[in-house]
Amino acid sequence: MRGERPVAAKQKFVYSFTEGNKDLKDLLGGKGANLAEMTNLGLPVPPGFTITTDACKVFLQTGTEPGSLNEEITGHLVALEAQMGKRLGQADNPLLVSVRSGAKFSMPGMMDTVLNIGLSDASVTGLAAQSGNERFAWDSYRRLVQMFGKTVLGVDGELFEEALDEAKHAKGTADDLDLTAADLEALVATFKAIVLRETGRDFPQDPREQLDLAIHAVFHSWNGDRARLYRRQERIPNDLGTAVNVCTMVFGNLGEDSGTGVAFTRDPSTGAQGVYGDYLQNAQGEDVVAGIRNTLQLADLEQLDKKSYDELMTIMQTLENHYRDLCDIEFTIERGKLWMLQTRVGKRTAAAAFRIAVQLVDQGLIDLDEALHRVTGGQLAQLMFPRFAPTAETKPVAYGIAASPGAAVGKVVFDSYTAVKWSRSGEQVILVRRETNPDDLEGMIAAEGILTSRGGKTSHAAVVARGMGKTCVCGAEELEVDTKNRKFTTADGQVVHEGDVVSIDGANGRVYLGEVPVLPSPVVEYFEGTLHAGADVQGGLVQAVHRLMSHADGRRRLAVRANADNAEDANRARRYGAQGIGLCRTEHMFLGEERRKEVEHLILADNDKDRETALSSLLPLQKGDFLELFQSMDGLPVTVRLLDPPLHEFLPDITELSVRVALAEARKDPNENDLRLLQAVHRLHEANPMLGLRGVRLGLVIPGLFGMQVRAIAEAAAERKLAGADPRPEVMIPLVGTVQELELVRDECERVLAEVAASTGVNLDIKLGTMIELPRAAVTAGQIAEAADFFSFGTNDLTQTVWGFSRDDVEASFFTAYLEKGIFGVSPFETIDRDGVGALVKNAAQAGRATRPDLKLGVCGEHGGDPDSVHFFHEVGLDYVSCSPFRIPVARLEAGRAAIETAGSDSR
Repeated sequence: MRGERPVAAKQKFVYSFTEGNKDLKDLLGGKGANLAEMTNLGLPVPPGFTITTDACKVFLQTGTEPGSLNEEITGHLVALEAQMGKRLGQADNPLLVSVRSGAKFSMPGMMDTVLNIGLSDASVTGLAAQSGNERFAWDSYRRLVQMFGKTVLGVDGELFEEALDEAKHAKGTADDLDLTAADLEALVATFKAIVLRETGRDFPQDPREQLDLAIHAVFHSWNGDRARLYRRQERIPNDLGTAVNVCTMVFGNLGEDSGTGVAFTRDPSTGAQGVYGDYLQNAQGEDVVAGIRNTLQLADLEQLDKKSYDELMTIMQTLENHYRDLCDIEFTIERGKLWMLQTRVGKRTAAAAFRIAVQLVDQGLIDLDEALHRVTGGQLAQLMFPRFAPTAETKPVAYGIAASPGAAVGKVVFDSYTAVKWSRSGEQVILVRRETNPDDLEGMIAAEGILTSRGGKTSHAAVVARGMGKTCVCGAEELEVDTKNRKFTTADGQVVHEGDVVSIDGANGRVYLGEVPVLPSPVVEYFEGTLHAGADVQGGLVQAVHRLMSHADGRRRLAVRANADNAEDANRARRYGAQGIGLCRTEHMFLGEERRKEVEHLILADNDKDRETALSSLLPLQKGDFLELFQSMDGLPVTVRLLDPPLHEFLPDITELSVRVALAEARKDPNENDLRLLQAVHRLHEANPMLGLRGVRLGLVIPGLFGMQVRAIAEAAAERKLAGADPRPEVMIPLVGTVQELELVRDECERVLAEVAASTGVNLDIKLGTMIELPRAAVTAGQIAEAADFFSFGTNDLTQTVWGFSRDDVEASFFTAYLEKGIFGVSPFETIDRDGVGALVKNAAQAGRATRPDLKLGVCGEHGGDPDSVHFFHEVGLDYVSCSPFRIPVARLEAGRAAIETAGSDSR
């Protein structure tokens, strides 16, 4: 069956392109699986074979290749030579091959490629004679030495680039096409001398040694710094390994009737249907994506070679219909003959993802479930970023190619190191390069946007930026970028130095000096209700978002609530689709100076009368807060967490207060209130207040505090009910570690609720539950459920207490090192730690429902708005997630995706 690995007595490590298919990506990698699929479709693919990811894993684990691998490679190579009628590196008529990486998930430019394996001092003359083009032969040889030297032998690539620049300078040209065969022959000698000087060995002349070393280099590249960084950024597992594709070379550098290109079946920036891509005449392999020369548009190929163009258009349509998605295609034309070198489901911008998904539904290629599967909450979040609003006086200083949309503003930097350094100090930066390469990845991640003077929509900068959701403008040819002197110059002579602010618009390719004002995204306006779904905005983007959001809402099981503490946030949350409030943090209601004073009075109270006076003054303030919330969320649940501050947040700073008291005493003018306050501060001072007197402990230590809050909730609910409204409050008791704590507070709450019901004549059905945010609470959840109507998992504190570190401190201490070393793939405060924190959530949910089958389960930590975490909460059977208002659309979308993915796996 397709997608299943063939069963064999001995493990098979090498597959010819005729043996695989697109469903074997785990084994053959994305590139190898798709080369096999195109071969099966009868498309013109150069013959070759794929070495599996399993071979890579063995190599990386043991330091040596599997025992049978060499024999299998030899067998496939002999078969390839027989098919092509020439041997690898044959002196008079050499077979040449490329060696390319190909992991399961696309990692553009992150791992290694070597072209023209098989060329040597002996075979280069045979290639020249066989092709009838001496310049082509020496150009191919210099490319091999350069790529092999850098990729396989570890020579600094700048040394080759400098030698190439010197050769062009000596010739008085900036274009390598102007170098003659003699120039290139001399350059090969220079390159080989560099290899010898830097490595202590000659460039290998044995073609099989070249092949074996290149294969091993690709294996090693899986663990290269840039590949590991990219995987961490994209959350790709580290244990997948890469396949290696050995493919017969076809040559786009044989003259003006040859070339190489990259094509998309739709615009990867906008999703628009049409002819999109780049083509470069008389070029090979990496030239297009490297951005070393500005390319022609793909449509220009029709004028240069209509036969190849027409064939390419037919193949593109075939592939899009077959894959039912946007396809990214690499091709070469060798003297008028079209060859397909790669296809994959193409990376795209967020806007393109939504538009294309809906287009394919309308074309009948996919259904709405599949369309929803193909977009993500992360992409939706990107669509909610603001956009530029230039004034009439705002003039662009340059125009480039709109490679990846967005509005990015920042200080200009010219290298990856500076981008990372400045961003870590809090600066927003724009990385400016002539063209980027994989070594720039760290800077690209750190930057707000990327600007290059070379390259097109398929250049390295464009492809990587789209994959990361970064704003990118490529090919701004008017700009003269001088990275050594850290400046660029505009067409009218304005000089922009490192540190100057620029704005780049990835939607239209414009570059501005200074900071350009921004407007809200139309998608945000849609959620805010100021832009209706039928508006034809940005080519149907809003309509596409509306259709997929509506489908997600119809499919999801998880409800989505908001973390909101005031009417403004509650109203916004409701506009964004919230189905109630899952977390109202009442401590946030006491942060104003007036209310802080009232809390101070409560803390300083040393007798029942003063305590009652302080509580009585707080009661109407709290009631007013809840009236506003219940009005905003009428008819929807509002979960109110009782006071849970670290107590020091409501007391003066101990050092400042001590100084104030000491100065007053020195003046012989002591302040009695300050003296009493200082005594209280000393009495209540905690070395670690986050693990101190807070939450349920505070309610048990300060009599009447929680009772006052519950009374305010109940009286506000009763007043709203008497006014004909439908308030639905729920009371959540925080930081419970044992059922006895919850029982004591519950008894107090029930007594207060009964009093309010009796005094108002209103029947109040208010659920009483708790926040599970301590490991002990999770472990004893079965007991705690005896006294709880609901659980809400506070995954922020649960993560801190499970891991034993503070989210407020670790980012600046050891987190970076942990991420770099691979201990964390992603911060556990960003995405739920499934094996640790997640296991506690799952077990607590099961134990709680074993005690009380109707127990409502939710999560109110910010994990509730994280796409990956939403899927986990769906899987473990929670009833709702709660997150900040701006993340509600993301949670809604991901809850729908989680439902269809679960349904899909169940059907399988």
